[in-house]
Amino acid sequence: MPEVPEVSDTTDEGRPADRPVAAVVVETPLAHLDRVFEYAVPPELASDAVVGARVRVRFAGRDLEGFVVERRERPEHAGRLADLRRVVSPEPVLTPEVLRLARAVADRYAGTLSDVLRLAVPKRHATAERNLPLEPPVRPEPAPPALPAASAAPAEPSGDGERTAGEPASGPVPPEPGPWSAYPAGPAWLRRVASGEGPAAAWTALPGRGPSDDWPRALAVAAEAALAGGRGALLVVPDHRDVDRLDAALTGVLGAGRHVRLTADQGPQARYTAWLKVLRGHVRVVIGTRAAAFAPVHDLGLVGWWDDGDDLLTEPRAPYHHTGVVLTTRAEQSGAALLVGGFVRSLRVQAEVDAGRLVPVVAEPAGIRAAAPRVAVAGEGADEERDGPGSRAHLPSRAWRVAKDALVDGPVLLQVPRRGYLPSLSCAECRTPVRCTRCQGPMALGSRGAPPSCRWCGSGLPVTGFECGECGSRRLRSSVTGARRTAEEIGRAFPGAPVVTSGSGEVLGSVPGDPALVIATPGAEPVAAGGYSAVLLLDAWASLDLPVLDAPIESLRRWAAAAALARPGRAVVLCGVPDVVALPAVEALVRWDPAWLAERELAERRELGLPPAARYAQLTGSRRALEASLHDLRLPDGASVLGPMPLPAAARVGGDRADRADRAGGADAPGAGGRAPADRHALVRIDPGRTSELTSALQALKALRSARKELEPVGVRVDPLEGW
Repeated sequence: MPEVPEVSDTTDEGRPADRPVAAVVVETPLAHLDRVFEYAVPPELASDAVVGARVRVRFAGRDLEGFVVERRERPEHAGRLADLRRVVSPEPVLTPEVLRLARAVADRYAGTLSDVLRLAVPKRHATAERNLPLEPPVRPEPAPPALPAASAAPAEPSGDGERTAGEPASGPVPPEPGPWSAYPAGPAWLRRVASGEGPAAAWTALPGRGPSDDWPRALAVAAEAALAGGRGALLVVPDHRDVDRLDAALTGVLGAGRHVRLTADQGPQARYTAWLKVLRGHVRVVIGTRAAAFAPVHDLGLVGWWDDGDDLLTEPRAPYHHTGVVLTTRAEQSGAALLVGGFVRSLRVQAEVDAGRLVPVVAEPAGIRAAAPRVAVAGEGADEERDGPGSRAHLPSRAWRVAKDALVDGPVLLQVPRRGYLPSLSCAECRTPVRCTRCQGPMALGSRGAPPSCRWCGSGLPVTGFECGECGSRRLRSSVTGARRTAEEIGRAFPGAPVVTSGSGEVLGSVPGDPALVIATPGAEPVAAGGYSAVLLLDAWASLDLPVLDAPIESLRRWAAAAALARPGRAVVLCGVPDVVALPAVEALVRWDPAWLAERELAERRELGLPPAARYAQLTGSRRALEASLHDLRLPDGASVLGPMPLPAAARVGGDRADRADRAGGADAPGAGGRAPADRHALVRIDPGRTSELTSALQALKALRSARKELEPVGVRVDPLEGW
């Protein structure tokens, strides 16, 4: 693996003129150039070209940007060195800690350091740099928090995470546990964080909590504990609506101006200003989406993230890293405490719990029963005898009755697994899915009265119209009902009731507590003031039928996220459950026992040698390129190769999974530019303990192909999501 020099936090040892050589990481996508390059530092740039500064250099006939990672007294290169062209900014935006983390992430995912740094460090904004004071503001010390009631120790002054002068108070006092009181291990975990330790926990949050003890408030209290110990905190959540909720909770706990938010959708000036506030020590608590995972928090004491299974935590650009892995690596490197929370554990988190690297923080069974909603499955028991075919309709009779009663005193949430109008069509006679004659994508109706069109390429039906290739029928039917069509149907079923939609067109963050029907796709459910009176989960079969290995745990994650928004003890109706076999995901929801399903799924994966019990890497490209790459790949002992084999059509163009949008795009996406189609892939399997050997071999392969200037690209992805 390419080496990056170890750099000291101190960048001014000796005069800059005594270190006239700069080691620079150049921003280039070429894998065989994933190393540092030496440049001479002209005297006029000597004081500005500090370690961590962004510079501009001449590289392969072009001016490129890069970062100074070391200043040296003498070069290691024997020839003449080119001069630095200029210093973009003397601000040391790349800290030694972030550099070390970026290198580890690149190696973990068989990527390059440049790939990680372009995502980790925001581009410079000169106005933001000028307007922000260099020194952090002096803040008054807050009053120390009271000791928990269970403690008999006398109160002592608390250390403050925003301290600008003086020594930390002896014996930091943790904050009041608040929401953590509902979990037996919660207060003890907080005390360890406040005392400067690094406990790692997997927290299964209770559903149906109010603003005073919901998951954003719990994360805010955890950050407060880190500050009480004189350390900083970094919290990452999947999307901007989650950031808004956590932002409000932190303001309530810490006060205004004590934290910043970092998200990819911020403007260049706002994002760079927030980055500088952290870098210059103005604040020590950072929240945000996956863009915040590399924030240069001083004296990091806590890293945490919410909902490990959410696809938005996976970076869709090379090297396709998962935020949870980044933050876990960061906690290991810094000694910070670690907290991963959610209503459902991902299998990756469950594997860490089984290995003893994460300690579970869960509520007592009695507390879970008191907080969990009442989950019923439509069509079971007396439903079928009483309602006949209506028990298994798109909106079953039981769900209609529950919604009608619940509308009396509040909003009702309806989760629809698919967006759009009629997102999938099939033959009316034999139920064979209708596929595009051009790309084999699914045919859909975009709106009432619109002609069928392909969801992938936009092509319509042939001029001669539809004719089923299996039975010859010319009639179509809908296979799945989308959110927009559901809104039409619900409006007719409940005349006079307001209908609100939240989905791909417009995602709402919250809705009032007034009676209304709220229709949302998974991940787009707004929070209702006071909670929902009832929650209906429609078309369960569509979630369970996802063509991915994690369909059961993903279905439970979606359902639980919606059900958790109901008021405690209110009804949740799961509709459209197939009645042919017992379904563990359905049982886990009814029992509200997500840990049971995670343990069961992980045990099956271990028996079959599937991730996360084994590690996989995916190579994607044309048949010719893949065969050549596998010939050049020097695999470690114990690795096995599956393929090359045809790439599923859904992975080639776009999938049926509504919220899984992390396609391998960008410069290294295979099949671009009119080359041979990237219609094949191969999987490489290895024991988890030997992952670094596999990723080193993949890095060497990418460097070899880059140096050869191979025309047909091969995509490389470690821990691929597609197919799992």
